[in-house]
Amino acid sequence: MHHRPRLAAAAAAAGILLAAGIGATIPADASTTPSRTAGPPTTALVTNARWGGHPTFDRLVVDVRGAMPPVTVKPATVLRYDGSGHRVPLPGKYFLEIKLSPAAAHDASGRSVYHGPRLAKINLPALKGVALTGDFEGVVTLGAAFDTKPHYKTFTLHSPERLVVDIAHPVGCRR
Repeated sequence: MHHRPRLAAAAAAAGILLAAGIGATIPADASTTPSRTAGPPTTALVTNARWGGHPTFDRLVVDVRGAMPPVTVKPATVLRYDGSGHRVPLPGKYFLEIKLSPAAAHDASGRSVYHGPRLAKINLPALKGVALTGDFEGVVTLGAAFDTKPHYKTFTLHSPERLVVDIAHPVGCRR
């Protein structure tokens, strides 16, 4: 039978199209029709980092445009810039690494939307420095520096979106 090779080739092509997600039931204009339920991009934009001193704690606030992404805050032995691996020149013996992802500190055109400090030395009872250490592949990383081991709590506030890190003052510290 001469039709078997053609039938086998047609079946293989249909299998490839189905595996790729292309089928006869998809309307021809489906890929070009914008969704009416599509919302803003899912990547949050990190726009600022700021801080303040309070009677018993220091506060670091990271401002975000869009929905708050998942955040991790963890102790680090040293802060390094993403990409280069160079050490971040902040004073302190203890550090926190703060990662937001998916997030960016730049817009779709590559222009920075982050208006906070790139590197700031701070003289508060607990917080001694803050740095933007990375904005790469959907992850924005900031670092915070301390002279003593930080005892901290994190939470988010809304309207506008922001991450808050409260760091208790060292024992015996008075303002």
